[in-house]
Amino acid sequence: MGKIRVAVAGVGNCASSLIQGLEYYRTHRNEAPIGLMHADLGGYGVEDIEFVAAFDIDKRKVGRPLAEAIFAAPNCTQTIQRPIRDNGVIVKMGEVLDGVAAHMADYPEERRFVVSDEKPVDVVQELKDSGADVLVSYLPVGSEKAARFYAECALQAGVSLINCMPVFIVSDPAFAERFEKAGIPVIGDDIKSQVGATITHRMLARLFEDRGVSIDRTYQLNTGGNTDFLNMLERTRLKTKKISKTEAVQSALQVPIEPENVHIGPSDYVPWQKDNKVAFIRMEGRGWGNVPIHIEARLSVEDSPNSAGVVVDAIRCVKVARDRGLAGPVEAPSAYFMKHPPRQMAEHTAREEIERLVTTPMITSRTGTAG
Repeated sequence: MGKIRVAVAGVGNCASSLIQGLEYYRTHRNEAPIGLMHADLGGYGVEDIEFVAAFDIDKRKVGRPLAEAIFAAPNCTQTIQRPIRDNGVIVKMGEVLDGVAAHMADYPEERRFVVSDEKPVDVVQELKDSGADVLVSYLPVGSEKAARFYAECALQAGVSLINCMPVFIVSDPAFAERFEKAGIPVIGDDIKSQVGATITHRMLARLFEDRGVSIDRTYQLNTGGNTDFLNMLERTRLKTKKISKTEAVQSALQVPIEPENVHIGPSDYVPWQKDNKVAFIRMEGRGWGNVPIHIEARLSVEDSPNSAGVVVDAIRCVKVARDRGLAGPVEAPSAYFMKHPPRQMAEHTAREEIERLVTTPMITSRTGTAG
């Protein structure tokens, strides 16, 4: 099947976990593939994914080999595999735009972004020169301008986009149409975790409804100590994040909960938690005879590895879509892997459609620029 050539925008904890995990599975290929939803997806294994370009803005990462930069501060995720083979990729300086929240300057350097004084590179040209098939966007929450900048770069370079952040690009009809016209398949927006707060909350909400229990109120509060949670202390950067997480839960229900009775979103930054995310979920409802039923759940996960377990499948699905001659938003993977897809689906429906996608015969000739 060949290799899947991947570029990444944002060499933070999520990129670190993904790259470390790929190396882990390569070096443990004779062991049970614990943690993989698919060892093989459409003919591609995890060993077929290779990184060919990387962009960041932090002076501790820019100019360094990607294999080293993923361990540089302020990254704080759990070490999965070390050392990482040096594949020759050097992290290049990207555009800052709105990627750094102003309040971060109030925190020690080891916890926050420190902007490099290097000149930004021509991202479009770098993508073309690297031969990338896919650009994974791992930018900080609230980076609206930066997210759109990298989406434009993907369009100009003919590269598929996997938008892991809560800026509405793939689910924006205007952007979606442009990618479709360009012949480029894309997946987004806002990555779900493998077993995270959103998917757990969706399943609990669906359980209540399926068993005839009325949902009166619910909340989800999250704490963490990585740069994502530090970044989100600036509440103005949270608008699309809260929309994305809330819609992901509401869409699992036939009868949505009244907006005033739903609160879903990040709660606070706890530095010593580092990349550990703790989610508190409460659901209040009424069952037989109008008798109350309450559920409280606490979920503790390493945030970035939890994301990587999903992105690894999104990468392979978008490459399969390129192979099949598809263009524009790839709906089933977007619904299964993302919180805010162009079209919400039940988990089982999206998974079934993914299985059909990866077994569809390949189209040998195609139009467009995705190539």
